Amino acid sequence: MNVLELSEQEIIRRNSLEQLRQSGIDPYPAAEYAVNGYAGEIKTSFRDGDEPRRVTVAGRIMSRRIMGKASFMELQDATGRIQVYVTRDDICQDANSNAELYNTVFKKLLDIGDFVGIQGFVFRTQMGEISVHAQTLTVLSKSLRPLPVVKEKDGVVYDGFTDPELRYRQRYVDLVVNGDVKEIFLKRTKIFNSMRSFFNERGYTEVDTPVLQTIPGGAAARPFTTHHNALDIPLYLRIANELYLKRLIVGGFEGVYEFSRNFRNEGMDRTHNPEFTCMEIYVAYKDYRWMMDFTEQMLERICMDVLGDTKVKTGDREIDFKPPYRRVTMIDAIREHTGVDIAGMEENELHGVCDRLGVEHDRTMGKGKLIDAIFGDKCEHAYIQPTFITDYPVEMSPLTKRHRNHPELTERFELMVNGKEIANAYSELNDPVDQRKRFEEQLRLSEKGDDEAMYIDEDFLRALEYGMPPTSGMGIGMDRLTMFLTGRESIQEVLLFPQMRPEKATRKDAPEKYAAHGIGEAWAPVLQKAGYATVESLSGANPQLVRQALFDLNRKYGLGLENPAAREVENWIRSVTDSTAVR
Repeated sequence: MNVLELSEQEIIRRNSLEQLRQSGIDPYPAAEYAVNGYAGEIKTSFRDGDEPRRVTVAGRIMSRRIMGKASFMELQDATGRIQVYVTRDDICQDANSNAELYNTVFKKLLDIGDFVGIQGFVFRTQMGEISVHAQTLTVLSKSLRPLPVVKEKDGVVYDGFTDPELRYRQRYVDLVVNGDVKEIFLKRTKIFNSMRSFFNERGYTEVDTPVLQTIPGGAAARPFTTHHNALDIPLYLRIANELYLKRLIVGGFEGVYEFSRNFRNEGMDRTHNPEFTCMEIYVAYKDYRWMMDFTEQMLERICMDVLGDTKVKTGDREIDFKPPYRRVTMIDAIREHTGVDIAGMEENELHGVCDRLGVEHDRTMGKGKLIDAIFGDKCEHAYIQPTFITDYPVEMSPLTKRHRNHPELTERFELMVNGKEIANAYSELNDPVDQRKRFEEQLRLSEKGDDEAMYIDEDFLRALEYGMPPTSGMGIGMDRLTMFLTGRESIQEVLLFPQMRPEKATRKDAPEKYAAHGIGEAWAPVLQKAGYATVESLSGANPQLVRQALFDLNRKYGLGLENPAAREVENWIRSVTDSTAVR
């Protein structure tokens, strides 16, 4: 790496790295460092008056207070932070140890962010803080970049690492310096584990289905497309796993579920990411009414397992996941919030409703999308407490069984929480003739220009023709569920690595372009460090200021270059200025 690309702190740390090696200390040792104590457990298990407990701890240095022959540092491991008391006489008492381990290594060559191992015993300081008294110190990993310095006093955080762009792009730093962030992802894991246990206890089987699919089925969404070279065929990243899981019900499984990574080539906002996690479960001989009861029981169980309560604070709202949840038909919801009864309306009439209500729409949209647009714009936001929206029109639900009492509707529900959908469930359509007609209607919509319409999956239709028992299925967005149970309002907060645009790189000219104006190639990166990233940026520059900047950088970074004469810099700038004027 070019030294000019480094900050002053990074240069100092690299110099310390070399000094450690020269002193015989490997800054990145390969051997196992056996740990038997952790910050959180040490603090909770400590009892005054007990025999001092010997421990081996390891972690990242997060702060230091050096005071002559004795110092304190704060060590952070996977469970939290603990104070370590370090003295010269203790860590250097072994005749075979490096006498400079304290004065040079600990005090001068180690930095905030470095990993060290400590062997010693647990005690309570005169200030009452449970700490580890170090007897040996081992360097485990040298950090070459400084961490953001986050200060806290009396519960108030100063200079916090809070910029969302940096936090999401550098999640590894976010996790180190913002302690509450790790808790989000620990809760996320607990949510998954609780749901998995709930299903396993009922005898349902966890399975895996393909991510690369020849037909992107199971949802109305725009897929990501790729190509398989060996088979010479297009493939699609999974938008849903529904059709594969229902094939397994055809094959004889009574209940199957999967936590699947899905991919949809659509917009991004605070509640949508192109890559997301969805859980889908299908159970034979059940219907959507059973699934509503099942979903209520599942969410109550998860809340109790993860939070110890069914009440969740989200912003200034409190949401209670304790059953039962309100149940409202979609047509009633639209009537309630718009005063319009859409029951029995045709496509042209629905376009007129959208016009009157000011709902955005276009002529490629069929009945299903038009109704969905009306509900999303005028109703969805009103459902804060968990509410089942039920009985969707047939046109909105191409994979759903017709309603037993109202053939123009389907047996479907979506669970709305805090104005957003987190679960979607059906009495699954198992009539292969009706299913083919629904797919053909989707094909008609595709030909009209709807790029989210479903494809016809002939193999799935063939599976249905072999017979699928009455089945209910449900999908739940795991990322949104995690948002609600951790009180976060952005999906990026609950994804370890949310999708982001690539970092913008500053455009820099190649050294040859500088050389064309008589500028030695060795000076090109120095000029770029001084702010002249392109040759054209030198046009009209002040020669004295440019020359002084080069002198300063040459000295600061110890480059050892022969400083250019004043006339030489003037000639560089004149050449660039003249060539720019000609253009």
